[in-house]
Amino acid sequence: MSGAIWAIAEVDAQGRATKLSTEMATAARALAEASGGTAAAVVVALDPTIAAADLVRFVPSVLAVAAPAGMGVAATVAARVAALTADPAAGGAPAYLLCGATPDGRDTAGMLAVLLDLAVAWNADAVEWGASGPVIESTALGGRVVNTFVIAEGRGILVLRAGACPAVETSAAGAVVALEPAGLRELPAVRVVETLPSAAVAASIEDARVVVVGGRGVGGPDGFGVLHEIAGELGGAVGATRAAVDSGWVPFTIQVGQTGRTIRPAAYLGFGVSGAIQHTVGMRTSGTIVVVNRDADAPFAELADLFVVGDLGTVAPALRDALRARRDAS
Repeated sequence: MSGAIWAIAEVDAQGRATKLSTEMATAARALAEASGGTAAAVVVALDPTIAAADLVRFVPSVLAVAAPAGMGVAATVAARVAALTADPAAGGAPAYLLCGATPDGRDTAGMLAVLLDLAVAWNADAVEWGASGPVIESTALGGRVVNTFVIAEGRGILVLRAGACPAVETSAAGAVVALEPAGLRELPAVRVVETLPSAAVAASIEDARVVVVGGRGVGGPDGFGVLHEIAGELGGAVGATRAAVDSGWVPFTIQVGQTGRTIRPAAYLGFGVSGAIQHTVGMRTSGTIVVVNRDADAPFAELADLFVVGDLGTVAPALRDALRARRDAS
């Protein structure tokens, strides 16, 4: 079977391709190479040239589409991707579309499923080409259940979680093709009621190699201060559980778990986090998992590579001081 596979990229506030987008571009390329098809990334943005320049290092072709601002990300992207699938200039309708398991990516996938009458495979943790198409692996119940399935129709949408396919650059950069989709039909514009700026962080939790997470056991917003100091010493970012977010201690933008972000850092440090399924589903594929909790029977004891039974009020400052001493000695 041969056919086109498109990765629908996302861009950050600076117009750059997100880390997950480079992973999806790599996955599209790998699937195309295994199936004898072609791979492309699609960038829809106010100025798609910046993200397109990022993505040509990962995929042979990038379809760049300029779009107006203020319509809602998913509606803007879905309308233009749907139009591209019927535009000969884009090379014909793709067999598979890859979207990210982010709020915008999931919305885009849902809209494209309706516009193009495609089945959707949600929350893929891994994907490879099988005998009859992509074979998708998805975990459930905090990783206790692993589902493996294919899309029987031979065409569809795959929604990939962060880390499903590590980003690997190509040996030669691809080409950027600027397009204006023919036959574009805009979707109803999303009315933006209010925009709330989020606090700047040293690194996003999706991209950071080290993520320091606080849970209910942190005790309050002041408890996150030492976690920010530890993350700063390690060049990482701070995350939180839903319990900490719901308590109003930290913003939703750093929530990790089923209703938050999915992360796959090289190192995960958890303080006052018990390890409920709703949280671990968003981080269980992390490299090294270190957890500090006073409860020796907390669920995280079974998942963590190192589980420290202790009071984070003592352990966290001691770790911060040790990191500072190591830095000063170097």
